[in-house]
Amino acid sequence: MSDALNMGFIRVGAAVPKVHIASPMANAEEMIRIAEQAAKEKVAVLVFPELCLTGYTCADLFHQQLLLSNTRTALEYLLIKTQIVAANMLIVIGLPIEADNQLFNCAAILHNGKILGIVPKVFIPNYNEFYEKRWFSPARNRLSNSITLCGQVVPFNENLLFKDNKAHLCLGAEICEDLWMPVPPSSRHALHGANLLVNLSASNELVGKTKYREDLIRLQSARCFAGYVYASAGPSESTTDVVFGGQMMIAENGSILEQNRFHDGILIYADVDLDKMMNERRKSNSFMDESHTDDYRVIPFILDEAGIGPRIKREIDPYPFVPSKKEERDLRCREIFMIQQTGLSQRLLKTGIRKAVIGISGGLDSTLALLVCREAFAQLEYPLNEIYGITMPGFGTTGRTLTNARNLMQELGVRYQEIAISDACLKHFEDIGHDPAIKDVTYENVQARERTQILMDIANKQDGLVIGTGDLSELALGWCTYNGDHMSHYGVNAGVPKTLVKYLVSWYADTTDNPKIHRILRDILDTPISPELLPPDITGKIEQKTEELIGSYDLHDFFLYNMMRWGFSPAKVYYLACSAFSGEFTNQEILKWLKVFYRRFFSQQFKRSCLPDGPKVGSICLSPRGDWRMPSDANAQMWLNELDTLN
Repeated sequence: MSDALNMGFIRVGAAVPKVHIASPMANAEEMIRIAEQAAKEKVAVLVFPELCLTGYTCADLFHQQLLLSNTRTALEYLLIKTQIVAANMLIVIGLPIEADNQLFNCAAILHNGKILGIVPKVFIPNYNEFYEKRWFSPARNRLSNSITLCGQVVPFNENLLFKDNKAHLCLGAEICEDLWMPVPPSSRHALHGANLLVNLSASNELVGKTKYREDLIRLQSARCFAGYVYASAGPSESTTDVVFGGQMMIAENGSILEQNRFHDGILIYADVDLDKMMNERRKSNSFMDESHTDDYRVIPFILDEAGIGPRIKREIDPYPFVPSKKEERDLRCREIFMIQQTGLSQRLLKTGIRKAVIGISGGLDSTLALLVCREAFAQLEYPLNEIYGITMPGFGTTGRTLTNARNLMQELGVRYQEIAISDACLKHFEDIGHDPAIKDVTYENVQARERTQILMDIANKQDGLVIGTGDLSELALGWCTYNGDHMSHYGVNAGVPKTLVKYLVSWYADTTDNPKIHRILRDILDTPISPELLPPDITGKIEQKTEELIGSYDLHDFFLYNMMRWGFSPAKVYYLACSAFSGEFTNQEILKWLKVFYRRFFSQQFKRSCLPDGPKVGSICLSPRGDWRMPSDANAQMWLNELDTLN
């Protein structure tokens, strides 16, 4: 498997050292110890708290020349030692800097024995428990663009970016209060190219502040499409007036990857996906839709290419469409169901149609569509018997699905009708000269188109709307019959992936007051996924199982999400899938079904190019009018060639 470094990941860390107030050399030793530990964990970027080289709470001691002199000595020592124990690591530390007859609260960016730049704090708090203006000047007061420090001429500017010449990494720094402002410096950094934002902080603890601070960081990372590393002063700071909790957080595009609090002398780290952020920025063309007049300077450097090993340090969710926590999942299901229901209600109102026609197979997709239809009619106060539920048993229909379809419609109070299609299909086979003993694609698709013809004709007869039942995953794979179940007047499930369909049905089952409906839905959830177009086995059970033919929908939905949401390459999708499904599928199985996914996704675009209308419910949509525009004759070979290089 390829190294994670080549997949766009970078390992970043936040550390809270045990601080010795006004003892820079002791603090340097502690930071060296943590840097050495971080190097063993292959951390590439390490962030320490605000003023960590002296301690944030030195107060009037910041005016003591001895403290400032010893701080410079400790910085020199830190440069020498970290070059040995953490070679090539980008280290960001906080310290006071004398410049232009003033004292500045700064972040120093260190790399391989050099000071790449000094970033002064932009906003200096001087309210409530903060008195920083007593000691420090804001960045706008500086006169110089460079200073001499530790025998080096160093860039000195609040608008510095640090860019790895061999990777996507571009780092911008801000300090504590900067984040709490209406327009944080990190917002400007991001607009000028920074995709990893770091914050050196000394934020004290107050009741309720932690959650607010976490929201600030999480939302700033989302707003900037960036990674965000936050390190705040820890419990070993002075408790004269306030307590510091040492909150550390690593966020990425709105999600917290790692965090810790109320410990010091420790390190947290995670692998941030720079590819993901850069793809998000390219897709969101409004991200750069303004003029940028700030004078920025880019400082180049080169990170170690050793990489972070074959396994990434972050959670890879195997079910990206499905929240893992039940409370969140239930909220998501309720929201999606309301989007589907509202879309259908509005389509009925605006067409003036008061009847719906829907084919019910006893499977998951048609069940969800029927539940949405039922609730839409209830919302509009339309008679439920104006929903025409048609079950159409054919050659592959089993007693289990037929019984569930019949019982569900009766319990929901919709109009039930059963129309067998076997005789009509046999007559059609005779008309077109097809031997029914040959159970090929013609044998299967004749049934699907016969069912669609029945639904459309009943809709004409009743002046009704045919409700489509196919889901997003089937559309991605083209697992539908062109001009068969592919077609309807309004496809309520078109934006819902298969892995989420079952949770929507399960959520409805758990919230219904009707115990009979609950039992029917539970049995439908336990039924194997199948189009039931081939005859059942000798025991009358489903013989044709979709996931045995095209692969697990768990895998396909994972592939779909990571390919479309983030634009990842096939190699990266494979890499992530191997991590997410380790122990459930072998790497060879994942690669096999990933090739199936790409072949089908490209070859079946023609079906998606003429989809009926349907509501978008999430970030992934395949409607040619909404999100996905792709030529039907696009060639998948380049994507397949990359997969052929994998083991």
